[in-house]
Amino acid sequence: MRLWAAPDPAASVPSIRLAVHDGPAEISADGPVTESSYSGPDGIQGALAAWADALATPAPRPAPTVWCSWYEYFTAVTEDDIHENLRAMDTLGLPVDVVQIDDGYQSALGDWLTLSGRFRSRAALADAIRARGRRAGIWTAPFLVAPGSELAGRHPDWLVRDPAGTPLHAGHNWNHDLYTLDITHPEARSYLTDVYATLRAEGYDYFKTDFLYAGALDGARHSGADALTAYRDGIALIREAIGPDAYLLGCGAPVLPSIGLFDAMRVSPDTAPHRRPEAGDYSQPGQDAAEFTGVGRQWQHRRLWINDPDCLMARPAVETRERWAAHVEATDGLMASSDRLLSLDEWGAATTRRLLSSGHAPASGGTA
Repeated sequence: MRLWAAPDPAASVPSIRLAVHDGPAEISADGPVTESSYSGPDGIQGALAAWADALATPAPRPAPTVWCSWYEYFTAVTEDDIHENLRAMDTLGLPVDVVQIDDGYQSALGDWLTLSGRFRSRAALADAIRARGRRAGIWTAPFLVAPGSELAGRHPDWLVRDPAGTPLHAGHNWNHDLYTLDITHPEARSYLTDVYATLRAEGYDYFKTDFLYAGALDGARHSGADALTAYRDGIALIREAIGPDAYLLGCGAPVLPSIGLFDAMRVSPDTAPHRRPEAGDYSQPGQDAAEFTGVGRQWQHRRLWINDPDCLMARPAVETRERWAAHVEATDGLMASSDRLLSLDEWGAATTRRLLSSGHAPASGGTA
């Protein structure tokens, strides 16, 4: 078996194509590649694992076990929801190391330090989590900016531009278009540093950073840096602000340019409470796509980072919950529950407890 790969994934990721013309297969690439051979017993996974081993990436730290608000509450999460589940962890005896607040606490994408009306105090909430012997975690999408945010309105010069000079289109979600923060702009860099330093000082030491692809989009940046250099520099900025002991999870990230930057990495698209999206639209979240991709990237686990297969959902309303739980368990990766814990039935509570108990020892992370 032969494998073609980028010689330096942090600097350049060529597009490699295989085409078959009347029998012979032809390999082409739009940039430099290396070729290697593999004759071991594990097929494609073995070949990819051997390539990853050759990178000699430092062994990743064990992952903490996590409760995440997303797959039950989505953007409607409230501070009271966090408190309810924090109490339920004690009632159910769940070994949760990190209580992670997901999307919905902030007023807008980009305005990370301004709370939505459903939250009263980030710092007080972190204190409450830590008072129960658990760690506080929080979600951000550091490179995304909502057009209606205060940041976009006050600092349009902080945005990456397209060739026409208008803000670069970074996709469409949350029912609006998205912009990209230009972290090569000195004032934008200072702002992002302040965001993460503030969250760290408030007591958060587990950071789920999402939609990271936006930081690697081609566009005009203040410094003239290329996209991959800017992306890696942006993640390095975050790491410096949160400190070496904080746990950093990447999601929605360009995989190869992220090597060496994260403790854990989401290796699939979003899962969902349903097996397949409606009308077969596999651009939407679903368990099928998450399972398929997670299995295909299992070779990355414990080599490049700790794999995150996405959250366990074990409440009765979740379709094929037994199959999804079996997939999460089989990955041996980051174990995170994402149910309203009081909605769990006997099977759901037992399964959640068992999978969290099988999770790795808590990662290091001190007080702020």
